[in-house]
Amino acid sequence: MNRPIEDTLTLIAALRRRGEDFSVVTVVRTENATSAKAGAKAVVTRDGAIRGFLGGSCVERAVRRAAASVLEDGRPRLIRVKPKDDVTAGVDVDGTELYRSACPSGGTVDLFVEPMRRPPRLILCGASPVAGALADLARRLGYRLALAALAEDHPAFAGIEERVAGFDLAPLGVAAEDWIVVSTQGKRDREALGAALASEARYVAFVGSRRKAETLAAQLRAQGLGEDRLQRLKAPAGLDIHGIEPAEIALSILAEIVARRRSAIRPAGAAAARGAA
Repeated sequence: MNRPIEDTLTLIAALRRRGEDFSVVTVVRTENATSAKAGAKAVVTRDGAIRGFLGGSCVERAVRRAAASVLEDGRPRLIRVKPKDDVTAGVDVDGTELYRSACPSGGTVDLFVEPMRRPPRLILCGASPVAGALADLARRLGYRLALAALAEDHPAFAGIEERVAGFDLAPLGVAAEDWIVVSTQGKRDREALGAALASEARYVAFVGSRRKAETLAAQLRAQGLGEDRLQRLKAPAGLDIHGIEPAEIALSILAEIVARRRSAIRPAGAAAARGAA
């Protein structure tokens, strides 16, 4: 193995240890005159920096655009960079995404762009038996976990490093891609649900009856929480698998999260050719 590939693999390992999102790009085929060679590999970090050599400026813009897309939707893809005069559509005859190259060399490069994202994060609000079962099952599925619960309930959740006492979620830095499940079971339900819905998370589920969720939503509406926030509430949480036991309810919730995550992956391809690479 040559030194550049060793350096790239070392960088990949370091980024994974730090929990950073990035893409790995590999040259899989070249045609005509190109400075890139099959097997060349590089890392594209979240900010668009390219670490490694893939063929210079002829492909860099295309690589940055594709890398940003795969980090957004989580779907790896094959792209092809061709001379701009040869690109008249968004995909080639074999279905490969096309990008234009303005370089005079006239070569074509196929690159495989693969996302390397952190595991999804599940934020548990509350310390009910369902929350405990969720923590166990989500950990088995590789999710990162965070806990927001009353301080006296924290000891029941060993092994969760990210945690806050109470339901102020600001210290957790909630992002749109996080998943929040409110399972407070009568312990400050409205406070926890209000904090979850006020966050940036696109998915907020409530473990409880539909009637109770509607009552809490009405109270939060009266307190000024906007309809755009309230519409994100999924209640009751989970798919309807007729679960009764906490573990069964936890299974239904994780199944719903998995279904939503996977359905959010957009198909590859575009209607028009991308700009000059």
